[in-house]
Amino acid sequence: MDSLTWESDVPQLRDPILVCTFQGWNDAAGAASTALGAVAASFDTELIADVDPEDYFDFQVTRPTIELTEGQTTRIEWPQNQLFAVRIPEADRDLILLDGTEPNLRWRTFSETIATAADTLGVEMVITMGALVAEVSHTLPVPITGLASDEELVADLELQRSSYEGPTGIVGVLHDCCRQLGMTSASLWAAVPHYVAAIPNPKAALALVRRLEGLTGIAVDAGELEVETASYEEQIGRAIAANPEIADLVERIEAQQVEQLGADTDDLPSADTIAREFQNFLQRREH
Repeated sequence: MDSLTWESDVPQLRDPILVCTFQGWNDAAGAASTALGAVAASFDTELIADVDPEDYFDFQVTRPTIELTEGQTTRIEWPQNQLFAVRIPEADRDLILLDGTEPNLRWRTFSETIATAADTLGVEMVITMGALVAEVSHTLPVPITGLASDEELVADLELQRSSYEGPTGIVGVLHDCCRQLGMTSASLWAAVPHYVAAIPNPKAALALVRRLEGLTGIAVDAGELEVETASYEEQIGRAIAANPEIADLVERIEAQQVEQLGADTDDLPSADTIAREFQNFLQRREH
């Protein structure tokens, strides 16, 4: 683990669960990283380890950024993967948060580094959160699909089991490393509507937080996300009104989802509600 630097001695934590998110391919609309941010904001966190980005990033692909003060460069912000300890005395266990950016290089070595650090910290379960673009409606509950090394986890949480086969992100490689070290792992994925995938999605983030609570048994203060979700739904509803084609698309997607889920259509908002106001939203985006 030469690329991982501990801030001090390895902390002693109570049956910790490692919760990971990675910005990039695994984080549509920033939903997963926003969810992790909400968890971190609910508790006191302590930086315990940092992964040197030099070995894992192509800086022409994932470029560092600079901060300026009075026209002078004051700081270069490198892509980061950091581990934070979260001690929660009122709960039965503590958390470790990995706030990360998907690396460009040496995925196996990177994943082995994270998995070995987790093993050193006494982690028995690793949970990753991600978000993907899908043909879903913003008006309905956010679909959460899940994979787990323990089939009972999927059954207990009533997750929609993923049947995806194909290219994977860093989370897939990390889960495989955790399996090899004997750690239970689970992956939560929120589906983000493809027609608004370019803007942050607090509703998907909130859905991930609620599922995470079910997995960990740890309550998270997500009040700010709830407020942002209400605003998000209102603004998207306004956005759709400006474009009848989008309104028709959303209505079709909604109907397909309801049919797939066997939901009660009487509980759904009407097409008029969905398509009430797009203009104000577009005007806000322009300013």
